[in-house]
Amino acid sequence: MFYPLECFIALRYLRARRRRGFASFITLASLFGMALGVAALIVVLSVMNGLETELRTRLLSMTAHATLANPQEGVTDWKVLKAQLMQLPGVTGVTPYVQVEAMLGSGSNLSPGIVRGILPEEEAVVSQIGDALTVGRLDDLQAGAQRIILGRILALNLGVVVGNRVNLLVPKVLDGRPTALLRSFLVSGIFVAGIQDHDASLALVHLTDASELKGFAGRAEGVAVRMEDPLDVRELAGRFPESIDGSPTYSDWTIENRNYFQAIRIEKTMMALLLLLIVAVAAFNIVASLIMVVTDKKKDIAILRTYGLDPRRVSRIFIIQGALIGVAGTLLGLVLGLTLAFNVKTVFPWLERTFNFEIMPGDVFYVTELPSEVQLLDVTLISVVALVIALLATIYPSRRAAAVAPADALRYE
Repeated sequence: MFYPLECFIALRYLRARRRRGFASFITLASLFGMALGVAALIVVLSVMNGLETELRTRLLSMTAHATLANPQEGVTDWKVLKAQLMQLPGVTGVTPYVQVEAMLGSGSNLSPGIVRGILPEEEAVVSQIGDALTVGRLDDLQAGAQRIILGRILALNLGVVVGNRVNLLVPKVLDGRPTALLRSFLVSGIFVAGIQDHDASLALVHLTDASELKGFAGRAEGVAVRMEDPLDVRELAGRFPESIDGSPTYSDWTIENRNYFQAIRIEKTMMALLLLLIVAVAAFNIVASLIMVVTDKKKDIAILRTYGLDPRRVSRIFIIQGALIGVAGTLLGLVLGLTLAFNVKTVFPWLERTFNFEIMPGDVFYVTELPSEVQLLDVTLISVVALVIALLATIYPSRRAAAVAPADALRYE
């Protein structure tokens, strides 16, 4: 509903206050504070969205979307299982694998790791790990050649480069007694996946070598599956064939990487709550500025009341005035925030060069440029929350204005 009189008076009060230095300053502070809070929320949440998307893209490119395995006994004939899985809708690739937990060592350097056995010629159908190699090729992994490809951080921890040898110590239980299998492998490649866990603990060997380490005598532990749409993995879980030996275990990328995305969501939520404090401070400035107007305009309010303007309409004047400040601040923040969010790759490098610091070091976050992804839902929620906070800030001043007694206000006039 449109209230022309209340809107007219609210706009007059906003324009008139520009002639009053301190009141005008408080109004501008609340407006720009609201704009700063909205802009900061949009930029930070867009960057967090970009990081989440970047992480998901890297995870899905470096690993299979789902796995079906028998870790205790292995799979007798993985080719039959592959043929059956390829008949399922949405499945685009299937390849065997063996995974072994081992202690890797070189000289006095030790580091725990996951040794993954693959078929180099088929790995490309489920992951792009081959594209992540900075030195060497997947084809260097040959059956029985005892060659290994290490993640960059794992290689640094072990102090090895291509051409060096590393020892693999695999724990075993033989006749009820703990023992270990020791093998020496030649480093033939280094990869950079851009994911901390992969680069710090993953090592690749040929499927045959990993099967021997696992004690599977040439059998695969299971099969890795790639889907046309990664989000369809949960539907796939209920359609797996029953031809696998023993008790198969199912896993997919949403299960294995749940902690990654939970951490990002928690961080995103905490950042949003912290940045909302900027909007809250701006709201307090709105309260302060409106109270100053109410105090300054008591005579005007009293005259309006004597002319028959009821308290609700008086209250509405200051609600509209606060809402106008909130709307102006929110719109200014949207323009500023969206401009920065869409130009993050230009603005942030300029800031880094100007102030000589790195916002996101490449060796920590594995990104050469800051990602940004503006989501309509985030922008809508930020705008709505900012406007609601601005409206809530008008409640007390508007009630105070409505409570002005005309007789008391005009007594000494």
